[in-house]
Amino acid sequence: MILLLFVAAYSCSTKKDTIISRNFHAITTKFNVLFNGQEAFNKGIEEVNTGYKDDWFSRLPIEPIVFEEDKIVLESFNSNPGAGFGGASEEEKKELTPFERAEEKAVKAIQKHGMNIDGTEHNSQIDNAYLLLGKSRYYSQRFIPAIDAFNYVIANYPQANLIAETKIWRAKANTRIDNEETAIEAMKLLLVIRDTLEADLPDEIKEQGHTALAMAYVKSDSLQNAKKHLQLATRTLKNRDQGARNLFILGQMYSDENKKDSAFYVFEKLVNFKKAPYKYKIHANIELAKNFSKDSLSTTLLERMQKLIKNRDNRPYLDELYYQTGVLHQNNDSITLALNNYNNSLRAKNGSDKQKTFTYEKLGDLYFKDSEYQYASAYYDSVLQVSKDTLDIRIRRIKRKYKNLASLIKFEAVVANNDSIVRIATLPKDEQKLFFESYIEKLKKADEDTAQLRLNQMAFGNSVAGLQSGKKGSWYFYNNQSTSFGKTEFQKIWGNRKLEDNWKWSEKATIGNKVTKDSAQVNTVNLRYDLDSYLHTIPDRKETIDSLKVDRNQALYELGLIYKEQFKNQNLAKSRLERLATLDPKEELILPINWHLYQIYKNLGDANQSEIYKNVILTQYPDTKFAQIILNPNVILEEEVTVNEVEKEYKKMYYLYKEGKFEEVVLKIDAFIVTVPSSNLIPKFELLKAYAVGKYKDIEAYKIALEFVGVNYGSTEEGKKAKEIILQIEK
Repeated sequence: MILLLFVAAYSCSTKKDTIISRNFHAITTKFNVLFNGQEAFNKGIEEVNTGYKDDWFSRLPIEPIVFEEDKIVLESFNSNPGAGFGGASEEEKKELTPFERAEEKAVKAIQKHGMNIDGTEHNSQIDNAYLLLGKSRYYSQRFIPAIDAFNYVIANYPQANLIAETKIWRAKANTRIDNEETAIEAMKLLLVIRDTLEADLPDEIKEQGHTALAMAYVKSDSLQNAKKHLQLATRTLKNRDQGARNLFILGQMYSDENKKDSAFYVFEKLVNFKKAPYKYKIHANIELAKNFSKDSLSTTLLERMQKLIKNRDNRPYLDELYYQTGVLHQNNDSITLALNNYNNSLRAKNGSDKQKTFTYEKLGDLYFKDSEYQYASAYYDSVLQVSKDTLDIRIRRIKRKYKNLASLIKFEAVVANNDSIVRIATLPKDEQKLFFESYIEKLKKADEDTAQLRLNQMAFGNSVAGLQSGKKGSWYFYNNQSTSFGKTEFQKIWGNRKLEDNWKWSEKATIGNKVTKDSAQVNTVNLRYDLDSYLHTIPDRKETIDSLKVDRNQALYELGLIYKEQFKNQNLAKSRLERLATLDPKEELILPINWHLYQIYKNLGDANQSEIYKNVILTQYPDTKFAQIILNPNVILEEEVTVNEVEKEYKKMYYLYKEGKFEEVVLKIDAFIVTVPSSNLIPKFELLKAYAVGKYKDIEAYKIALEFVGVNYGSTEEGKKAKEIILQIEK
């Protein structure tokens, strides 16, 4: 028996070239070691595919995997690429990734079952082991050791069936280490030259080869060549996953070049590719809606998008489908339908943050175009709140837009707030009281409705929960949680009231002339419903009311300039300045107001109105620079006002600032800077003006003035200084 075992072991030796030995090691390698290694490798690929999330808003990478930057492992190897393995502890083995496990099995196959006798390998499975070894190292981001394994196969098994596949993997590894030129030359030898000579490569290998070539050309920024090989790689579509991906990327490339017809053709081909994974087909439909070039297709595409939206299987993609439907409606000038679809996109469950940034931006742009700047600002702010990529060029552009709107929004708020206070302050006392009584009643009604809605929601939720648990749903007064909530809400609104007639009254007569105060008033007073608390906030001093008017007038003037110069919205600029002209502005503002209105009506082509303001300037202010410009329109204003003169004016205003004449500084700066609109010293004036505002107004007004300097002159020293001060204020 022992003799038989010895003979069997000797016959299966890796050093003996016998039929028994070759077959034993080949079968053991294939069905035992390599089988387990391939299973581990497949598991690793599955994890990569599951964990990788495509960014459908950018051009997809040809290979769906993310490698860490600057993590290329350099190792020293013996002539045997499997060297350096073995002897791992049990703890280390537990920590192996699937690709490391596959590599371990490949090394085991090479070391234990390799039959390299006199320089010739007699185990027909060893070349497969080396290929598995190289591929495992590739996915472990160990590209140079992987190339070693591939080179070993190519050098020692030149006639192997897998030699072409090995060369393709070697080319991909070379591309990953920035040797794309080497990869391109190797793939040309394999595909282009061999294709013209023998044309015996299987379609699957040709697809892989052209895909690898496209990867190398993308890495070398040769997109035309990349497109050419993606086209060749998608002729047969044997590999459904990579084939669908190649088609999608090819369509994206055409779309980036604005070749809409070519892009449309490629995406339509992908939609009709029955074996393509669904994620590519659904996004191809979305891309079709982006790349149609004929208006006649718009209706057809809208019908297709509506059909996709109704399909319950597409719920994970609703945010994208609604968004693109909105874009189609917007292109057709159906703005109401566009708005509805954009809002549906935002409400879609599991919508991606990146899609939300695009949707918020579209809504912001629509409102901006319609001069609804406050709404636009809110949507741009939502983009910035949702986005995580602060370095993205698009996000930075939106941030600039939002900052440009910041001053405008705050000045509009000053106008609205001060208008409201001044209007109420000028009412007779009885009318003030009636105004706030009406306001309080509306407030109470809104609070009651909100509380009742929340109670109803809780009751409904409790009923549903009861039905789901197989129990009978109950009235909410029998639910301790609902009752407790309702009691808290009642006390919050009405206080601690007795259960009696007319319990809503704040004061009640009881016996004779004796007045009993309501217990809610005795214990607590809800200031939201307290009339006196509102009446006491109304300013009654003339100085305070005048100050509110001055601030409002200044804000109206700033708004007129912002709308005119920054947003080029002449109509809104006109309305703000014309209203300011009716509000008895300070003398220093009258000339600039007339000058800006003269320019605005001139820009709008209204010669009659323009002439009115022109005559005001020429008759009432004949010796000013404005009058000289009107009379001599061909003379450039800056030529008449030298740099030295501007500096002298700045010094005058600076001395006024030092003397504590802050309001005068603000008014004089406003009147002067319009005469030198292109002067390099404008930021200095604006910063000095902000300092002056900070001296006689509150911190919020100071911050608004600083933000105006920071936003409009951000690249100057003055703009940077303003930003620094804002940061200090906010700490």
